[in-house]
Amino acid sequence: MTVDDPFKHAAFGSGVFYRNPRAALIWLEAAFGFEPGMVVSDADGRLVHAEMRFGDGYIIVDSEWADHVASPATVGGKNTQSVCVRLKDGLDAHCEQARAAGAEIVEEPADQFYGERQYRARDPEGHVWTFTQTLRAVPREEAEQLSGLSIEGWHR
Repeated sequence: MTVDDPFKHAAFGSGVFYRNPRAALIWLEAAFGFEPGMVVSDADGRLVHAEMRFGDGYIIVDSEWADHVASPATVGGKNTQSVCVRLKDGLDAHCEQARAAGAEIVEEPADQFYGERQYRARDPEGHVWTFTQTLRAVPREEAEQLSGLSIEGWHR
């Protein structure tokens, strides 16, 4: 028997851990335009689980609920991943919105050899977010020539 997903999850999402997940929910909406979704709290009002959407993707925003999960703020600002978000358009305006909300822009918007425009931002707890927008389809040969790299599995 097949049951439809009542939460309408995308095939892939990411979980991001915060010291203060409630503040993160507010900030992620203001800075990056994530849409608030489900928020689950315990009897004492502590956030247990939250979800936010962006386009057809989603993220889980959670607290540091176990020894093996931490915000970069807890581990000296180190990141082991970057959440990547693909924008349809408006990358530069998105960057300015993030900057105005207090994001540290760690890589200004720039065109990349593979046909994307991208920027990177650090949120208040130190997570690095990568935002990208497709400018044009670049053939593999051109990307290799521009970058000096050998590329396999291009645009499958």
